[in-house]
Amino acid sequence: MLADFNDGKPLVNRVIPWPGPSTQQAPLKIDLTASPRRGKHGLALHVRYDLTAPTAAPQGLLLRLPEVDIAAYDHLSLWVRSSRKQGTPLQMRVRFLTKDTSPASQVGQGFMVVGVSGAWRQLLIPLNALSGITEGARPSLLFLQLDPELVGDRKGVFFLDDVSLVRTGQHIGPQEDRAVAPAKKAWEMARGGELAARASIRARAIELPPPPLVRRESLPTDNLALLMRVARDTWRGLDGLRDKPSGLPFDTVAVNPHGGPPLVGDYTNITNIGLYLMSVVAARDLGFITPKAAEARLRQIVATLEKLETYQGFFFNYYDTTSLERTSHFISFVDSSWLTAGLMVARMAEPDLYPRITRLLERENYAFFYDPSVGQMTHGYHVQRHERSQNVYGLLYSEPRLGSLIAIGKGDVPESHWFRLARTFPADWTWQSMIPVGRKLRKVAEHAVIGGYYVWQGIRYLPSWGGSMFEALMPELVLDAQTHAPKSLGANAIAHVDIQRRYALEVLNLPVWGMSPSANPAGGYGEYGVSILGVKGYAEDVVTPHASGLAAMIRPEEAARNLRLLAQLYPIYGPFGFYDAVHPMTGNVAYKYLALDQGMMFLGLANHLRPHLIQRYFAADPITRRALPLLGAEDFFQ
Repeated sequence: MLADFNDGKPLVNRVIPWPGPSTQQAPLKIDLTASPRRGKHGLALHVRYDLTAPTAAPQGLLLRLPEVDIAAYDHLSLWVRSSRKQGTPLQMRVRFLTKDTSPASQVGQGFMVVGVSGAWRQLLIPLNALSGITEGARPSLLFLQLDPELVGDRKGVFFLDDVSLVRTGQHIGPQEDRAVAPAKKAWEMARGGELAARASIRARAIELPPPPLVRRESLPTDNLALLMRVARDTWRGLDGLRDKPSGLPFDTVAVNPHGGPPLVGDYTNITNIGLYLMSVVAARDLGFITPKAAEARLRQIVATLEKLETYQGFFFNYYDTTSLERTSHFISFVDSSWLTAGLMVARMAEPDLYPRITRLLERENYAFFYDPSVGQMTHGYHVQRHERSQNVYGLLYSEPRLGSLIAIGKGDVPESHWFRLARTFPADWTWQSMIPVGRKLRKVAEHAVIGGYYVWQGIRYLPSWGGSMFEALMPELVLDAQTHAPKSLGANAIAHVDIQRRYALEVLNLPVWGMSPSANPAGGYGEYGVSILGVKGYAEDVVTPHASGLAAMIRPEEAARNLRLLAQLYPIYGPFGFYDAVHPMTGNVAYKYLALDQGMMFLGLANHLRPHLIQRYFAADPITRRALPLLGAEDFFQ
């Protein structure tokens, strides 16, 4: 414990307002108040700030630290709350200082703490260079800084208590976005620790995969019946592998091929949530669940979303499915767009939820990700560093294009953004997998755009980055490009499916096809694709069934035959449909169910089994309707 303030003497060589009284700006006002936390009575530091002056500079406080071996710990713990009535600092910077470091020189640096609210909350700050801790550091002061441009309310109050160093077992680097969930840690400890708590996690699942590991019975010989069977089994897994209280899908569930309980990844990504919302709608329209059951599932997810912590109206990239705490400091552009798309489909499919979902959507402004200097979207925003990602999505034919379309449809970014995305890269960039041809400047809807395309075996196409199926076809889950962009995105989707199939069978001499990022049967996760379909190109090692699920929207007969062959050649079909991936030469299978990949599989099949099922709801949304005219004017291969 560094400071609990219960000695009643916070201002005697312990807490120092900064800047000092000698400055023209009034310092923070600090005193003690009786403020019970978690049923305990004691004192807490009461801080009043006023940054209302037009020339107000950052303010803060300095907490003197006792001598301690900080290397024995990995996080700083703070308990903080604010006052809704008196104003609240939405965010503040926290940084350790050494004796010879001036606080003034550290203004604008440090770990950005967000989410201060009217309830006591434990905040965990990793001990790394971002928070001022380097190897061998012996900090003597803790600096809490309020910036006039960032606090939210320029005048307000916050309370600070129980400042301590803790061991969570997770050492997080200054560039990492992972966040430790303190309430989840406490939940696990109450059950005997992380390993012991796994049984409690499994007990929260709606349904876990039943035995046997592999279903040996043959799939239907009729292609349509086969796709319906796969869709039904996949839906069972999507619906079952969720947390009962919150309704959130588990990101990953690994089945032990040697027996024993599965390993449940009790966290989720917001793309998983968006795909599950769409999957509920598809399951209802396919007759797998009743309209009443679908509405109940959608309401549960929306209610959970309304509880989750957000930043600037956007959801964080990952959340714990048990405690609902965020486990990431990153706001992702592409993942945000997939949750937005799922909400758009849900509000059009369930009108009773339209107002609640609309309130969630109207909080978002995608200009948050937009870099007007290049006319492109950044990868996201690092909240703990208070900065955008240094990278942008510059290539049109990849999965982020859906977010670009949504941002334009919302009116958050200009239409010109679509035409600032590269169709191809210059021919003298010789590191590319193929050299583009026909790369000329042309006008499309009064916008200048440089075109060009690749050619393989007489097939013209625009490349993605890695040549994977999900880059090419994931946006097709909601966007009917065959109808709305037949000479551009629609034609390109056909080309990618045809080349994926032919290249695997004819060039790689594989018995099956379909490469896309997936679990690696040897362990971990990998990025896979057909190299010539990508500017850079991913590895050509692993085949994943979800690639065929996506391809079913374009070439359903070929996709069905490929899925049947996968099930015949490899032990890859389980109680919840196909496992995630197989190495086609060794036959090794990744016995995992990934919510992302299962969602793509199910929705791709659903759009074929009930033509344009999800695409019709998405096209009907007012956001989409405003953006669709943009797509029809371009011909990629003119």
